[in-house]
Amino acid sequence: MKKIINTTNAPAAIGPYSQAVEANGTLYISGQLPIHPSVGKIEANDITSQTEQVFANISAILKESGYTFNNVVKSTVFLSDIADFGGMNEVYKKYYQTECPARSAYAVKALPLGSLVEIETIAAK
Repeated sequence: MKKIINTTNAPAAIGPYSQAVEANGTLYISGQLPIHPSVGKIEANDITSQTEQVFANISAILKESGYTFNNVVKSTVFLSDIADFGGMNEVYKKYYQTECPARSAYAVKALPLGSLVEIETIAAK
């Protein structure tokens, strides 16, 4: 059985998808952009600030779903410029210090709304 997760503490979907879906003890969080939920747009213009906003959005969805960062088993990071990997990683390691999740990181041609970073997350109980 699947459960659709939605919170006003993370940005609304900008297309036909859910913020997250929980199924059989696993939470699948859609790729989170650095959109500030209260204003509905990207405010930050550097990689560290954008990554911090992405993690704030992920945190809100995890909390709404009854999960924590300790439950995260996989992250996929999309960067509009691979040169931003170091800055993203500095923020990323604040959230995952021990028993880190598996991770992939890709440079992509472009991200929605001109974002520098997008992160999708899978968590399990």
